[in-house]
Amino acid sequence: MNPLPPSAASVLTRRQVLHRAALVGLGAGVSGALSPVSLRAANAAGRKLRVAVMALGRGMAHIRALLALPDVEIAYLAEVDPVRLAAGLKLVGETQPAPCKGVVDFRTCLEDKTLDALFIAATNFWHTPAALLAMQAGKHVYVEKPGSHNPYEAELIVAATRKYGKVVQMGNQRRTWMREAIAALHAGAVGEVRFARSFYYASRGSIATPSRPASPDLNLDLWQGPVADEPGRELSKFVHYNWHWLWHWGNGELGNNGVHTLDILRWGLRVNYPRRITYNGGRYWHRDPQETPDTGTAVFDYGHCGMEWVQSSCVPRMAEKPTAECIFYGDNGTFAITGGTTTGWTVYDPKGVKVSEGKGPNAGDPAHFGNFLEAIRGNATLNSPIAEGQISAMLCHLGNIAYRTNVTVQCDPDTGRMINHPAGEKLWKRPYRKGWEPVL
Repeated sequence: MNPLPPSAASVLTRRQVLHRAALVGLGAGVSGALSPVSLRAANAAGRKLRVAVMALGRGMAHIRALLALPDVEIAYLAEVDPVRLAAGLKLVGETQPAPCKGVVDFRTCLEDKTLDALFIAATNFWHTPAALLAMQAGKHVYVEKPGSHNPYEAELIVAATRKYGKVVQMGNQRRTWMREAIAALHAGAVGEVRFARSFYYASRGSIATPSRPASPDLNLDLWQGPVADEPGRELSKFVHYNWHWLWHWGNGELGNNGVHTLDILRWGLRVNYPRRITYNGGRYWHRDPQETPDTGTAVFDYGHCGMEWVQSSCVPRMAEKPTAECIFYGDNGTFAITGGTTTGWTVYDPKGVKVSEGKGPNAGDPAHFGNFLEAIRGNATLNSPIAEGQISAMLCHLGNIAYRTNVTVQCDPDTGRMINHPAGEKLWKRPYRKGWEPVL
């Protein structure tokens, strides 16, 4: 096993220095010119970090982002599907001079004392259990959204971060991409903001036929990991993607895509937990095993303001599809943010006339990943620390509980805990396979 190269041996090229400066600027919340502190951090030689990537669906994007960043060595790839593992190793081998080891069980990576961080791109139900094992092994963690499968795990992963003192970033990249837009909103672009909306429109097909076939050699037992068996369900039909739409494994579209923009709405409104949550809709477009809604609206009432997420997963509604991803309604007009790696925003007056617009940097995944790595080095502040990310994830969990129990969930705005909802409490935590329950 290769030892960690000493920091003195890490030499930055001019391109790497400029790239790191941009990442530090994002981490410090800098817009425009970099501060002297950021420049000093950018010009300091960066310690090379050795990392592992777990699961190579979304994890392939992790690999590409990490290969684009300086002073990072992908030491391990962990994947239960041998076809995916081979593809990942090929991609790393084509770019990275240092060798990369492929393993089936990610816990093998955690035994390496020189490994700095684990990037978790696995299924939602693995996020918190894997993150806890990584922190307990002394590793920092980058975990994809939603970061937890249920409210119990949302609280647990935050508690673990505090106990083990590790840097843990959630993969809600808009926290990096939309910094300038939210800064403009908070500067008073439309005055006091009273309500906000976001949208997710797509054209998903039936899950009766697997959209992403798994290799017959896939280690299904390890893929399922902490999740208890569900009798009568042919699990292989839902690997690698359609597990999202079954409550036993997934969180539906709210936890899959809603978490991204709800996080931005909450950020823009400067709120945490609401006092009431509803999520109404249904499964309208296909007759198949899917359990989670394909159409719906989740509404969050904060008393002094509110927000909603509008979903049409199977019909893109082209006649009305909004150009904005997030819209804020204020006393003095409307503030609309367009999504994607290049973020833009438009300000409208109360009559709907455009009065100004702006554009953020072309950030992409490397900026959010780089912010995490610079935070490990001590050069930046996390743009999306897990404690902040899990407030947004909790909104999704509470929304799903509202849908599944067919009630308006009353919530303690200080803690995020439900008030007088026995049926909902039964969904607060999931059953785990023996020996797999995550513990502090």
